Amino acid sequence: MPEEVLFKSESDQSRAQIASFLRTVADNLDEGASITLKAGDDSVTMDPPSKPTFEVKAEREGPTDGPKELSIEFELEWDERAEGESGSGGQLEIE
Repeated sequence: MPEEVLFKSESDQSRAQIASFLRTVADNLDEGASITLKAGDDSVTMDPPSKPTFEVKAEREGPTDGPKELSIEFELEWDERAEGESGSGGQLEIE
């Protein structure tokens, strides 16, 4: 399935700034509100369903003989035509 990027932003932020962004997303999810992403003139508003699939990944990427890049990725995913439950795996814990 081809991917269509609706919005993308990448910039260096302090840990406190990142926490503030994540807190806003968490608050909107708690309230059942939509989430609007903005950067400059670009913006997109999305309305996650009550039970989206939540994917968490920790990765190490890079050449085998060079420095690596570490990342933590959080992703909410859902079918835009239907609200349903999907996903598998054990119980997620974040400490």
